[in-house]
Amino acid sequence: MIRLAKKSEIERLLEIYESAKHFMHTHGNPNQWNMGYPDRETLMSDIDLGHLYVQYDDSGYIYACFALIGGTDPTYERIDGKWKSDTPYGTIHRIAGDGTRRGVFAECTAFARKMFNHLRVDTHKDNNPMQKAVKRDGFEYAGIIYLADGSPRLAFEWVE
Repeated sequence: MIRLAKKSEIERLLEIYESAKHFMHTHGNPNQWNMGYPDRETLMSDIDLGHLYVQYDDSGYIYACFALIGGTDPTYERIDGKWKSDTPYGTIHRIAGDGTRRGVFAECTAFARKMFNHLRVDTHKDNNPMQKAVKRDGFEYAGIIYLADGSPRLAFEWVE
């Protein structure tokens, strides 16, 4: 089940991101989400803007979270490659799970596809588990985009 995150859940969300960072850093991706990112301020802003969602089970246990943002993402304006479509899209950012459940990305995209018929996502070149999940869920590689600090990311797109 998926719903908007609440400010009262911030400590749990930070725990989930710490768990995800630990997994990435110990499974061949030591360079993504360093220096405290995503931090409390980023997550609180996502909550305030209505962008941060939680994934939870029947007991209410929150095991994953992600940002789903509609509209043009400035990071995606320049791409070394080519987008399949220039129609309005939703972007999935900051998806993370605590490691207790598989299929987190597929659940996220099933939810996102109810809101958008065009989705984009990006990930670090060393984040092989995420790349596999993205491709398994029907996203196609579009090229390389660059974060505000100039760091490259592999960009993927799904269009209905």
